[in-house]
Amino acid sequence: MIFKSYLNILTLLLSFFVYSQDQLLLSFTIPDNLKQNANAVVRLGEIDISLKSPAEMVVKERRIITVLNKQGNSIVDAYVNYDSNVKIKTLEVLVYDAFGNNIKKIKKNDFKDISAVDGGTLYSDSRVKYLEYTPISYPYTIEFISETETSNTAFINPFYPVDDYFLSVQNSTYTFNYSPIISVRKKEKNLDGLDIEKTETEGQIIYSAKNIEALKPESFSPAFFDLAPKVMFASKQFNLEGAYAEVTDWDSFGKWMYNDLIQDTYDLSPSTISKVRDLVKDAPNDIEKAKIIYNYVQNKTRYISVQVGIGGWKPFNASEVDKLGYGDCKGLTNYTMALLKAVGVNSNYTVVYAGDSQRNFESDFAAMQGNHVILSIPYNNETYWLECTSQKTPFGFIGDFTDDRDVLVITPEGGKIQRTKKYTTNENSQHIKASINVTNDGSVATNVVVLSKGIQYDNKYVLESYTNRDLDAHYKKRWGYVNGLSIDAMQIDNNKKDIDFIETISFQAPNYSKPVGNRMLLTLNALNRITNIPDRYRNRINPLKINRGFIDVDEVEIKLPSEYTIESLPESLSIDNKFGSYKMEVAVKDESTLLYKREFMVNDGEFPKEDYEAFRAFYTEVSKMDNSKIALIKNQP
Repeated sequence: MIFKSYLNILTLLLSFFVYSQDQLLLSFTIPDNLKQNANAVVRLGEIDISLKSPAEMVVKERRIITVLNKQGNSIVDAYVNYDSNVKIKTLEVLVYDAFGNNIKKIKKNDFKDISAVDGGTLYSDSRVKYLEYTPISYPYTIEFISETETSNTAFINPFYPVDDYFLSVQNSTYTFNYSPIISVRKKEKNLDGLDIEKTETEGQIIYSAKNIEALKPESFSPAFFDLAPKVMFASKQFNLEGAYAEVTDWDSFGKWMYNDLIQDTYDLSPSTISKVRDLVKDAPNDIEKAKIIYNYVQNKTRYISVQVGIGGWKPFNASEVDKLGYGDCKGLTNYTMALLKAVGVNSNYTVVYAGDSQRNFESDFAAMQGNHVILSIPYNNETYWLECTSQKTPFGFIGDFTDDRDVLVITPEGGKIQRTKKYTTNENSQHIKASINVTNDGSVATNVVVLSKGIQYDNKYVLESYTNRDLDAHYKKRWGYVNGLSIDAMQIDNNKKDIDFIETISFQAPNYSKPVGNRMLLTLNALNRITNIPDRYRNRINPLKINRGFIDVDEVEIKLPSEYTIESLPESLSIDNKFGSYKMEVAVKDESTLLYKREFMVNDGEFPKEDYEAFRAFYTEVSKMDNSKIALIKNQP
């Protein structure tokens, strides 16, 4: 009788389990709140990690995700990376229709198999198997199952239940099992206010999340990785490509990287050392030496890839890069460092999260981080940062790819977190000096010089590589609000010494303004109008973040048509608030000439979400004033 009761209970539990699994395969059982702003819904996410030793880790993943529309296809993320140290034990996908019927089964050998790095990357055996599936209808459900084994334990998958915008989560569980001989650290981010439970016992940590609604991107917001819930894990003892490490902080992490990955790669030939020493023999100081070496590297080498982590963390020997004339970010940075070392200039290998979103290293959590490598040169209480993969970037200029963020500087004495160069609002400048001649029929002939610095330089210097045809198209798009614009002449000057970019352009535009009766309305700002107003949000969720400030200063001389005189001018305007400032004035230089001056400045910073409407109103007012017009009246005969 007791046995029969147990059997009935077991049967009931199994029935409930099967029912629950079936519910996750039915599209219409998704709660309404999880459909809002969602292109896909994770019905069940399970990650099980077993760190059995510093050189053995097993990762199991099961993910059931319902794709609601075409935009959700890119969120499925059914792929596995592998190489000589990562073995795929299990990999399959089951596809279900909206009613939970299995319509396709995709096995390991049916996955697409390609290189995990771009076509310019050499030396890497890293590959990826990924699902290529074209649905016949929506919604549909994917069940993804994988298991991998690896000897590389430096990278431990984080608990990252929501890894994209427009993705909601119904259930997600992360289980981390680890050997008692291993010390484990973790860091939680953005978990407050969410339905997330945590269980910790000796040798095991479990996180469970439920009912996380989809995040929708909002203009001028912090980056996704600063908003999404996440728990990072790291082991004190780990293995990377056969190199064993024990680290607890950035100091010990840096010592390990320097001693095990970097210091044995400075093997330049005597002839190369002699050559570069001869190049710098007349340089008055270390920075001038560094400029010569940087220029030498730019002329001698080319960049083939930006890969850290996937392609390995150890740079290739300087002698190999010297011989081949190309390398990835690690190889070119290390090569430049070796050349500087040969001429007596101290520099440091530096790991960074590259990208214009200014992602920081987690300064209080020592672990494998970053996706790119640059070089730092400490000199006279100042640090110079070098982007060694670019053949065009000026010495000491890093732009928005690696500016203003915490990075890891590797020194022989250990690792340290440092902040890269921040380009201030006044440094990110654009100055326009122009003259505009207006004819009696409303056409204009314009000569303009644009001088850009800082991040505004960064946005422009790529134009140096454009063809004339591409440049012509670029300027017509930049001044798209000027109808019928035709370019007469273009000249660009990339001044790498002073790090500024000068554009000199002449253009004409028929019918810039059209006479109506005996009057003509003329828009003053022909060269730098704000036309894009920040999006409106009925219920703003995220704080307002302006990553980089800038300042635009315009001075334009306007020659009026000979048959017209001024009837009215707009009043001068000045706006000043915490977001920035705007000044506009029109002065009568003589009876046929006006001087239009404009200054627009935006400050960087982070503000509460309640300030967003005021920020948007600021841009709206600037756009309105950028369309200010003067009224001209035709002279009486």
